[in-house]
Amino acid sequence: MKRHEFETLIIEAIDALPKRIRDRIEDVVIVIEKRPRKRVGRRALPGRQELLLGLYEGVPLTVWGRDFGGKLPDKITIFQEPIERIARSPDEMPRVVRETIWHEIGHYFGLGEKRLRQLEKQWESRK
Repeated sequence: MKRHEFETLIIEAIDALPKRIRDRIEDVVIVIEKRPRKRVGRRALPGRQELLLGLYEGVPLTVWGRDFGGKLPDKITIFQEPIERIARSPDEMPRVVRETIWHEIGHYFGLGEKRLRQLEKQWESRK
């Protein structure tokens, strides 16, 4: 997939978030990289960095306090090549991108992996 097409999927995924969630997102930069750098991938997903679809780096809203003045914006990185590998067809790309964006935004709001997996299962069961 061409980069500009992938960027469009990211924008659409963000726009698909409920307004009440979009309105609460502040100081977050979303970037696209082709694939995780080895150092980042090993740290975030040891032994399976080829499956790393996205990465949240920052201070979750649940941790914020008075001592956090002057911090840099949080960063969400979306990795295009792993997403392309996970999606079984071009038609699945929007779904995989949406789920990845939702997952990383969940980290921004302070949700851990276990809670995100629970919510994802609940969401899947409603389909």
